[in-house]
Amino acid sequence: MIPPGREKGAARVLALWCPDWPAVAAAAVARLPATQPVAVLFANRVVACSAIARADGVRRGQKRREAQGKCPDLFLAQADPDRDARLFEPVVAAVDATVPGVEVLRPGLLVLGARGAARFFGSEEAAAERLLDAAAATGVEAQIGIADELSTAVIAARRGAIVPTGAGARFLAPMPVRELAFEPSLAAPERADLVDLLHRLGLRRIGDFAALTTAEVASRFGADAVLAHRCAQAKPERPPAARQPPKDLTVDHRCDPPIERVDAAAFAGRMLATELHTQLSNAGLACTRLSIVAETDAGEELSRIWRCAEPLTPEGTADRVRWQLDGWLTRRDRPTAPITLLRLVPVEVVAAGALQLGLWGGVGEEDERARRALVRVQGLLGGEAVRIGVLSGGRGPAERITLVALGDEPVPAADPTLPWPGRLPEPAPALLLFHRPVVRLEGEDGAPILVTERALFSAEPFRLHWGSRQWRLTGWAGPWPVDERWWASSTENDDGSTTFTARAQVQLDGEPADVRVLLLVYHDETWHAEGLYD
Repeated sequence: MIPPGREKGAARVLALWCPDWPAVAAAAVARLPATQPVAVLFANRVVACSAIARADGVRRGQKRREAQGKCPDLFLAQADPDRDARLFEPVVAAVDATVPGVEVLRPGLLVLGARGAARFFGSEEAAAERLLDAAAATGVEAQIGIADELSTAVIAARRGAIVPTGAGARFLAPMPVRELAFEPSLAAPERADLVDLLHRLGLRRIGDFAALTTAEVASRFGADAVLAHRCAQAKPERPPAARQPPKDLTVDHRCDPPIERVDAAAFAGRMLATELHTQLSNAGLACTRLSIVAETDAGEELSRIWRCAEPLTPEGTADRVRWQLDGWLTRRDRPTAPITLLRLVPVEVVAAGALQLGLWGGVGEEDERARRALVRVQGLLGGEAVRIGVLSGGRGPAERITLVALGDEPVPAADPTLPWPGRLPEPAPALLLFHRPVVRLEGEDGAPILVTERALFSAEPFRLHWGSRQWRLTGWAGPWPVDERWWASSTENDDGSTTFTARAQVQLDGEPADVRVLLLVYHDETWHAEGLYD
């Protein structure tokens, strides 16, 4: 008998969620006791923490120092997707051995069809119990949710609930609207902005958002809002008849010599990812579900399906291949022979319009690669070791840069939009000399050049001495007095000169390839080199 409200052939979805998985994986690698509070950092902010850390006030999104202030005993680990995926693979394998057909959304969260499992074990409750036992056998605590739709099942897993057939919308209605953006593997990055907007509009429950008509949502919000609206109404987020990819899109790689190490497997996986996306691009398609297959010299075949909220990029595909191979090659029951074949199969594809590539061929690929490298360095050297510049207010070039730790809020020390009278004119120096070496500026007669109280050179500059070297000047600009602390009178010296700060630009004589333009700063009757122009 077909349950009411379901079409023939419709399938229920089971989601298995391991709470705080990045923190659990970090604690396992560090071999910490269960009573140790743990937080995982990315770009100097907390992205995951253990329940014990939350009890002390640690929350996602907090800065590192704030989290340590809440919990002084907090163990801090850097985010490491490779570690998370490697330790999650035994859980996936145990669940897949109990009920085949597992799809990994991300390390710590997997889904599978619930109908077959319920029939085999007698009921959905019995199937959930057996899968929880399978996860527990690997030493991991998990929660299971079952519902008609995938996103509803994932939300239900966070509460350990089995949603009755046809009751998904009723189950979601009283929940806060932020639940629609809580799971990154099912929501686009802009979902957080949508949730914030809905909250400010007074739509603070999922049921409030679901009560809007599709036309109202489509006409007032973006494309992702339509998907979120379908989730809120517990409707299928993807069409039931998924487009089947052509068979010729499958790519494989014969490994010669066979692969036994993770680094070699990752290199081969990156090549395959590039080849796959070249074929998908030529066909005008993008992949949303990817099957990773490996065959060994002993005839073993390993496969795993990864599902993604958005179409995969080449970088995202390479990451998932690396994570999966790392899990296979490092788990306790690793293959008995080296890998001889790698294959990538796009299980589900969408039109390429769903993936808007950047002008130079990627979704911010260069920026993302650079950021990931900086975060890795930050993890090795500490949170304050990697800093980025933020445009600030000030008169000198060094004052116009505020260095903040990567991941901290980019707040300048002073407002750059204020007038700042006396600010150094453009262009800015290409290189700043923070130690400000002393130089000597002199006239043709060898007398030192000073700056008078009228902000003029005491004589025409002719030569510059820097250490043991000297150059004749072919041009100069300035001096420009630093217009600050005008309420304090200048200090008058015995010879009638005054002490204040000014800047000047000078061009040094030399061959065309050796021409230098320096920024000089004058203070206390002494010249210093502050910057170098290209």
